[in-house]
Amino acid sequence: MPSGSAIAVRHGRFLAVGEVDELADVYGGTVDYTLADKVLLPGFVEAHSHKDTGGIWQFTYVGFEARRGPNGRLWRGCTTFDAVIDRLREADRLLDDPDEPLLAWGLDPIFWPGERFDRRQLDAVSTTRRIFVAHSNMHLATVNSALMEQEGIGPDTVAEGVPKDDSGLPTGELQEFPAMALAGQTFRSFFGRTQSDESVLMFGQAARNVGVTTVADLGTSNLLDEAVIRQWIGLADETFPMRTAMFHGALMSAPDGDEACAAAMVDLRRRSTDRVRFGNVKLLMDGSIQGGTARLRWPGYLHGGPNGIWLIAPEQVAERISPYHRAGLLVHTHANGDQAVDALLDAFDQVQTANPLPDHRHTIQHCQMTTPGQYRRMKALGMCANVFSNHTWFWGDQHRTITVGPDRAARMNAARTALDIGVPLSMHSDSPVTPLGPLHVAWAAVNRQTPKGEIMGEHERITVAEAMHAVTMGAAWQLRMDDAIGSITPQKFADCTVLEADPFEVDPLELRDIPVWGTMSGGVLHEGSPQTDA
Repeated sequence: MPSGSAIAVRHGRFLAVGEVDELADVYGGTVDYTLADKVLLPGFVEAHSHKDTGGIWQFTYVGFEARRGPNGRLWRGCTTFDAVIDRLREADRLLDDPDEPLLAWGLDPIFWPGERFDRRQLDAVSTTRRIFVAHSNMHLATVNSALMEQEGIGPDTVAEGVPKDDSGLPTGELQEFPAMALAGQTFRSFFGRTQSDESVLMFGQAARNVGVTTVADLGTSNLLDEAVIRQWIGLADETFPMRTAMFHGALMSAPDGDEACAAAMVDLRRRSTDRVRFGNVKLLMDGSIQGGTARLRWPGYLHGGPNGIWLIAPEQVAERISPYHRAGLLVHTHANGDQAVDALLDAFDQVQTANPLPDHRHTIQHCQMTTPGQYRRMKALGMCANVFSNHTWFWGDQHRTITVGPDRAARMNAARTALDIGVPLSMHSDSPVTPLGPLHVAWAAVNRQTPKGEIMGEHERITVAEAMHAVTMGAAWQLRMDDAIGSITPQKFADCTVLEADPFEVDPLELRDIPVWGTMSGGVLHEGSPQTDA
């Protein structure tokens, strides 16, 4: 039943799809015409996002693009250095306590090639207050001199990811999480303040506003912390507008080792509910392409910068993955650069050869530079791809001219190649790196258009139907939730995206502009926040 005029819902699950009179005659009940003029699709599934999506809005936004917060407020973009400084100065003025750090996010220096945004710009905001500004990719931050002085970051600091200027002083840029952690209490405050109940609830609001009914919180939660588990079980009840697949952030290391962590995740999986699922892990191989910390094959970066940072040494990857694989857990691994994908595939080949596991659904996250040959290896190993299609819009022009050049940029986020080779595909926003919103993710993969109007790799375009599948059933399959979500099918949870127009009937260039009314989660309607301009 690919389409119908009505759905029947009972006890929070789909009962049937068909025509109104027929369903009423067969199943009885009450006919609800609230959504009679809307279009209902299977609930969108965001298979790579972070719970910071909600709580990060308590900090000052200084990103290049305009962004809309969970409450519907539009924040204008900061398109110049001066605009960033002006917004930070206003935020500094509003802080009463001189000891409170100024926390901001969304910085995107790649839009201003030439002079690097560093401690000097932040020192112009304040020479006394600690300032921590996370970049849009969330893999880098820039801090001011007051913060570095307090935390002892200086000429004698020897650490990967702490660049220095010609005078030997740290520039204020901290690249990747070990370096950002040198910011001490301010770093912990930034990421700690996104853990509150309010932040989780705002995450749900953000999802509801763009039609998402299930999200993967990929690696931003420490699921070895009992308080975090109880928080999510307590908040994610029938009134919460989304389901959540929680992935433990194993990150660079596990405190008691990966064997102990895997055993803990197996035990935790038993505590999953219909609203929140536990028991999977996320690892990181490298960093961000636009931040220069991803690992690329030869010839490296077009701008000539160093070839990124390994977050797991290649020779250690198989050892890290093996305990989770043997325990039957999902392993989703961040790998932006093609060199990182090589190392990851070698490790999975070794792990799968030693312990063959059918239908494991291990997934490479981002796959931005993944080549046809690598996709063929992924197919042979039974792996999945979750492609970061939004990059063609948000940084496509910069990838063509700054990071990798036009030829490699044309094959970035190669969804067409993945599908043609037979690799199971989903696509994502990596929110808050880019705005949560599967319609935009689908639009980017279908059109592959940059802000300057260029088509970045026409041969990698996919159809609207393929894009819609990727953000529903494709994502549900990768999360091992395809038995419960991803399609409007009897017995599955009654989760729907509610739109004002049909994606299959609008011009593909207008796909991202379809208004979202809200969602249905388990048969309960959740209307989105009204939109306002700041």
